[in-house]
Amino acid sequence: MEFKVQLVVVSEDGREDIEEAVHLEKEFSRIEQLGLTLAESKEILKGIQKGILERRTKAYVNLEHCRECRGGPRRKKGHHDLTFRTLFGDVRLRSPRLHHCRCQDHDTETFSPLVRLLEEKVAPEFLYLETKWASLVSYGMSANMLKDVLPIDEKLNASTVRNHLLKVAVREEATLGGEQFSFIESCPRDWARQPRPDGSITVGIDGGYVRDWVSKKSHFEVIVGKSVPWRSSNSAPKSFGFVGNYDTKPKRRLFELLLSQGMQMNQQITFISDGADNLRDLQIYLNPQAEHVLDWFHIAMRLTVLGLYAKGVIRLDRRVGEEMLEVLERIRWHLSGTATCTRR
Repeated sequence: MEFKVQLVVVSEDGREDIEEAVHLEKEFSRIEQLGLTLAESKEILKGIQKGILERRTKAYVNLEHCRECRGGPRRKKGHHDLTFRTLFGDVRLRSPRLHHCRCQDHDTETFSPLVRLLEEKVAPEFLYLETKWASLVSYGMSANMLKDVLPIDEKLNASTVRNHLLKVAVREEATLGGEQFSFIESCPRDWARQPRPDGSITVGIDGGYVRDWVSKKSHFEVIVGKSVPWRSSNSAPKSFGFVGNYDTKPKRRLFELLLSQGMQMNQQITFISDGADNLRDLQIYLNPQAEHVLDWFHIAMRLTVLGLYAKGVIRLDRRVGEEMLEVLERIRWHLSGTATCTRR
């Protein structure tokens, strides 16, 4: 049995142009042959992508070529081929060169409309998936997963994914504003005029040390966290992370993340951390309604350490050691009850 997948192109005047994108010959003697296989789906996507890209880029180049200047179309001067990398395969496109209009001065005699259009030779959606997957798993696994499910060129490897990820990161970093000591703007009178926010935002933040992959004897601190809006809000929770010793805009980064979740200056925000100086400095002057809370886990850790110390004192002076344990137990229950009331 044969199947043909056709691409029907409808022009502005309603004329239809039909071309065959993919031709499949399928057997159906086994269950896996009844529908499309992964390889066949890749072939179909690659064929359709190739047909659409060739048509669209050709129309764009013809528009530039036919653009009248001094009574006539632009003159051509040769052509070359360029490769455009997409989620559905690499496509080689014909890129002609055109003469510039003589009514204006130009640095060059000719130009390529397609090169001007395709500032990057990689499709934005391709970069998006590479960046998203590479932020969750290793570069090599990202490349393998992309090649498993999409008709991507086999030359894609971990180094390519890493280079694309770094390029996107540099571009995003360039759009980030400068670091500031305080991001609280305007005055309380202006804050009162703002619309009522949907609810509060809770931000949990902590730091930890990771061993340097190159220099095994050194470590660097990684600060990570999660911002969770109130459940009635339309904004979704977001996670963040950066290297504290290397990042030059940590407060700006956190502020922009909160803004992306709809933060207002009249909105209640609760920061939960272990109270470390670097984390505390990161949280202050981001919002006038912010509340800073020590998380129960780190408090309990400190009480546990003091409890071990008190048990050691018992060996020297039983009465003093038991009194210390009793005081620590009362502190634990008091703080636990306070935390429960706060959550309610």
